[in-house]
Amino acid sequence: MPCTTLLVGKNASYDGSTIMARNEDTPNGMFNVKKFVVVQPADQPRHYKSVCSHIELELPDDPIRYTCVPDSVRQDGVWGEAGINAANVAMTATETITTNARVLGADPYVALQPAKGKPGEPGYVPEVPGGIGEEDLVTIVLPYVKTAREGALRLGSLLEKYGTYEPNAIGFCDGDEIWWLETVGGHHWIAKRVPDDCYVTMPNQLGIDEFDLIDAEGDRKNYMCSSDLRQFIKDNHLNTNIDGDQ
Repeated sequence: MPCTTLLVGKNASYDGSTIMARNEDTPNGMFNVKKFVVVQPADQPRHYKSVCSHIELELPDDPIRYTCVPDSVRQDGVWGEAGINAANVAMTATETITTNARVLGADPYVALQPAKGKPGEPGYVPEVPGGIGEEDLVTIVLPYVKTAREGALRLGSLLEKYGTYEPNAIGFCDGDEIWWLETVGGHHWIAKRVPDDCYVTMPNQLGIDEFDLIDAEGDRKNYMCSSDLRQFIKDNHLNTNIDGDQ
């Protein structure tokens, strides 16, 4: 079964709970053995370096306790995948999605660029780290948020600053709300609040099929996005709506 996420609003569940669940697939049918880990604040790194993209980040000095389910063998990094923190915020990361060539032409992925040659040699070009990705997201977001909304906003700010090398969708859930964030190209993102009386079944594809940009730029009641999304769409002629810019 492809990687699939289930999101259930509090008024769509039997007991009033918000529910978020996801299965994990693999491209070759192998099962990646997981372990359940409780990360205490003292054990959370203050300096983080990604194995996949080599990006390095300084993390806040006030993490809270959280759980995660990383791969048992960590040759490719932590891959925290999912967890719940001490503020009762849950995060699932990630649902691999997609994008299109027009968006990537305007905002390319931030991929690791390996070094060319060796230091001191003629023509040496140093390595350029990539952006953030699935390997990193739980570790650099979940210990620092107190609500689902804060989770989407923190991840969004990191995407805008560092970029990403892959298309992903990420869920955030607390006792009151569920937010679903989707990356757009290398540095942009959109997020939508799951209505309380709805449930969502989300496979490996873009799922937010309508978006209220006015709300996202204003009250942020049900939608949020990267700070320059409207200008990005306009400058790169990405609005294919027959009615033009809205």
